[in-house]
Amino acid sequence: MGYHYQTQRPNVFTEDGQVMFLKIRDNAKALLAKSGAATSGKIINGVSGDTWNMLACIDRLVELGELKEIPNTLSPAGQHRVFVAFD
Repeated sequence: MGYHYQTQRPNVFTEDGQVMFLKIRDNAKALLAKSGAATSGKIINGVSGDTWNMLACIDRLVELGELKEIPNTLSPAGQHRVFVAFD
């Protein structure tokens, strides 16, 4: 079984999930301010917990319009997804 956002999404709204979400959001903002783009691997770097929940936090940021994913056909791996700030 692989990662599915709809399955992991409810975990973002738990107490632990919100703490994780805020850390990931802050990491994303800092990285994007510095370089303009970041991979999901870099965005979740330094955050502890379940990797699928971390990816769900990133997908929630996309859902909220805070991040925009750049299509990456070279690598389908979750940690290689590339994001920029949503304009």
